[in-house]
Amino acid sequence: MSAHEQNSPSVSGASEISAWQIYRRLLGYAKHLWPVFLVCFIGFAIYGAGQALSAKWLEMVVDTVQKGAYDQRYFLASAVLGIFVLRGVGAFIGNYSIAYVGREVIHRLRTQVFEQLLLLPSQYYSHHSSGELLAKLTYNVEQVTESVTNAIKVLFREGLTVVGLLGYMFYLNWKLTLIFVAAGPLIGLVVSMAARRMRKLSKRIQESVGDITEAASESIKGYQVVRIFGGTEAEKQRFETASIKNKQQFMKLVVTKSLNTPIIQMLVALALSMLLFLAMHPDVMGTMSTGGFVAFLTAAGMITKPLRLLTDVTSIVQKGIAAAESLFEVLDATVEEDTGARVLDEVGEIEFRHLGFAYPGTDKQVLQDICLRLPPGKTVALVGRSGSGKTTLASLLPRFNDGWSGDLLINGEPLESFTLESLRSNISLVNQNVVLFNGTIAENIAYGSMAGASETAILAAAEAAHVMEFVERLPDGLHTRVGENGVLLSGGQRQRIAIARAILNDAPILILDEATSALDTTSERHIQEALEGVMRGRTTLVIAHRLSTIEKADIIVVMDNGRIVEQGSHSELLEQQGAYAQFHILQTDTDPS
Repeated sequence: MSAHEQNSPSVSGASEISAWQIYRRLLGYAKHLWPVFLVCFIGFAIYGAGQALSAKWLEMVVDTVQKGAYDQRYFLASAVLGIFVLRGVGAFIGNYSIAYVGREVIHRLRTQVFEQLLLLPSQYYSHHSSGELLAKLTYNVEQVTESVTNAIKVLFREGLTVVGLLGYMFYLNWKLTLIFVAAGPLIGLVVSMAARRMRKLSKRIQESVGDITEAASESIKGYQVVRIFGGTEAEKQRFETASIKNKQQFMKLVVTKSLNTPIIQMLVALALSMLLFLAMHPDVMGTMSTGGFVAFLTAAGMITKPLRLLTDVTSIVQKGIAAAESLFEVLDATVEEDTGARVLDEVGEIEFRHLGFAYPGTDKQVLQDICLRLPPGKTVALVGRSGSGKTTLASLLPRFNDGWSGDLLINGEPLESFTLESLRSNISLVNQNVVLFNGTIAENIAYGSMAGASETAILAAAEAAHVMEFVERLPDGLHTRVGENGVLLSGGQRQRIAIARAILNDAPILILDEATSALDTTSERHIQEALEGVMRGRTTLVIAHRLSTIEKADIIVVMDNGRIVEQGSHSELLEQQGAYAQFHILQTDTDPS
């Protein structure tokens, strides 16, 4: 079963989960911050009370002017200042508190998603592009930010303002207020219909952002290939197509939002016009004063703005829910299985016993009936055409791929019985696709668990891997920064650093997958000498095409179509006059050295 297929139940299940359930799970990240939420609520309650007091102040002004009680002007002048100070303090407390909650939620969510990505199996990355995953960590997380911060801020601030104004309107005249509230169900229906539409469109927008990120990321990383092979126009077209799709989905969302707001405002305006018409009836007016009547209409008019903002919350929340759904899909994905309970302290014999393997989601057997023993401290070279299964076989040792049939044993024990951490701590890897991080040369050599290595140990590893031959010419020596993925270095220099990393790691198992492929003949001879020293006394699995790397191996394994067709020493295989002998003749004829 592929990673995509494994995760598909959760994806389809997520689509059936209600928006409220997703949002509730999202808010669960803020549960421990309930005191800050409380402070936020109090702040916006003060702000809402200030709005209601503004209407009350207007009532007092009108009644004072009507009665000619001008001696009240000192109180009224002071009151308006007090109301604005109250609103300002409340708004500050509420805004700061909700912003703190929002950033805390985003920090926790973003770090959890990133930590989850570090634990997901390799097949997950096979079915999800780096652009898509980066979009989740950047764009989607920011959409979640808005749903947690802006949405709740508007919900609290404008919601409490509406509550305050409605409360004051009920206090003035409950009959008129009920007429105004009658428009509520219609408003709710419009908001509900728009919400479903906006959630669907938001999800499409997030997917299109992933396409944009993917197109840009691949073009930027492969700019040399793009230019050499005339791919500029094709990449422009691909990026433009992704951008147009994003624009179209975004404009559909704008149309939905733009229609939603005026419809809501029209419903509110209808309620206001009916209110004004009926308010003139003596039975409805009752004993209301002129000031009260003016204040009532003012309060009803003031409600229109917070109501409009509250309807805008729907689009923010729906975008956040769609984004949260995509993030929860990552968080709910199955991580690497680490069922092992034993610690691998010492590496003895490694054995592949009738082992078969097919990549998840495919039926083709990449490896078939592999029977191979790797004696401790010996070097085993894998030889064969591209696609014969060499790299796949090597990838099973550190358990980058699981799900094989047959047995893979270390010290006579199943590989999966050991913890992943202890297994991988006993393995060093150097492959042709060298990965360097945007730090210094020394930091890349002493990477991960070796970060505490001394300068002397790093220097020794660098010298053993012939890194110092080019480092001595650099202005900052070992502390020279290498750029993103070592872009400031040549391929051979990057590979030497990777070999130095393996030397410093000093693990009992060494996997070399075309480790000298990027080196020229002279550099390779130097590195070969260094590797021979590193390989001595270690169980080494070598994948190579060059005879200089292969001939000195203790065991040479020839693979074809996922099967082992020959194995033995260099001399033994030459005597057999089989596939290896043909390969040797071909290499001898084409080797420039």
